[in-house]
Amino acid sequence: MIKSMTGFGREHIVNEKREIIVEIRSVNHRYYEFTSRTPRAYGYLDEKLKGFLKSGISRGKVEASVSIYNLEGTDAEIELNLPVAKGYVNALRSAADELSMTDDLALSSVARLPDVFTVVKKTEDEEVIWNEVKAVAQTALDRFVEMRSVEGVKMYEDISSRLDTIEKAVSFIEQEAPKSVQAYHDRLYNKIKESLEALGRNDVDEQRIVTEVAVFSDKVAVDEETVRLRSHIAQFRELIKSEEPVGRKLDFLIQEMNREINTTGSKCNDIEITRTVVEVKAEIEKIREQIQNIE
Repeated sequence: MIKSMTGFGREHIVNEKREIIVEIRSVNHRYYEFTSRTPRAYGYLDEKLKGFLKSGISRGKVEASVSIYNLEGTDAEIELNLPVAKGYVNALRSAADELSMTDDLALSSVARLPDVFTVVKKTEDEEVIWNEVKAVAQTALDRFVEMRSVEGVKMYEDISSRLDTIEKAVSFIEQEAPKSVQAYHDRLYNKIKESLEALGRNDVDEQRIVTEVAVFSDKVAVDEETVRLRSHIAQFRELIKSEEPVGRKLDFLIQEMNREINTTGSKCNDIEITRTVVEVKAEIEKIREQIQNIE
């Protein structure tokens, strides 16, 4: 079944180390165009996400947003600056001796002194981070594709209904087109007969009329156009049932349908057929608008 190019998917998880949020959204575009917003420290995720999402998205202007929040303390290590701590201890004990004061130095006292401890940010394993983000992105992608599929069902129903309307119109044209030839024959015969009677003659050249009607019939014949239109409609129905991306194929096919109905309109001079051609062109234009949003 066809899918829409418009979609949105989001997933949010919190594990023992970090909180990760991934959002995916897209709008119409002729090709696959990708942009992303990731934290500065995780810029390496951009290209990985681009390739990963392309496996499930063929067309559309796609934007992915990734937020990563490390839980407090999990991304840092506390290190004792031993030389500084020893320096403080030696200096304080020396001062106690020189000042004849009681040495009541305790670890808690030293711990509060400046630069005794150093906070070092851990070096994160890029592959570990990517695997966590990928798992979240997969769920977001699944929801994104599901939304596209739901929209695709609505589009399928609308397009199918319009194809039914076009097919009925083609049947009407096929039924009415031969009548215009007969009407032309009758008009031509009557006109010639009236002209000859005005001259006091009654020798209508039947063969000449048949020849003129045959020429006219060839000019207004739309059999080839209606046959091709029916073929295009059948192909269209098959394509919109496909699980593969078919947006570009449908775009080409709708152009061919428009060409055939334009040719039909230029050949026919019957008012009812002309009105029907206009209605078909309106339906084709509505289908064209729909397929601009098909993946």
